Amino acid sequence: MAENSLRIFVEKNPSDSKLSELNIKCWPKWGCSPGKYQLKFDAEETCYLLKGKVRVYPKASLSTSTAEMVEFGAGDLVIIPKGLSCIWDVSIAVDKHYQFQSSSSSSCDH
Repeated sequence: MAENSLRIFVEKNPSDSKLSELNIKCWPKWGCSPGKYQLKFDAEETCYLLKGKVRVYPKASLSTSTAEMVEFGAGDLVIIPKGLSCIWDVSIAVDKHYQFQSSSSSSCDH
């Protein structure tokens, strides 16, 4: 797997129509308090932050000596690639909607 495929994609302030098309309000919610968390993503995750601010530090692999820090927060739509190991440095408590690539389409009554 090419190292470049493990990049986090951040879309700042996506349009309401895009959020509606993704049906984000029907996705599960998750939150965490400020702190540092070591995470590994076994599936691609798309998430939309309702609250919070995060700096993500991908773990450097043997092929790269440094890893790029990515920062995102409330109002951002984020795609985290499958296979990424990283540290989440949460400065403001996070509240987000999320969906894994392997999940079936969510449906709800909204």
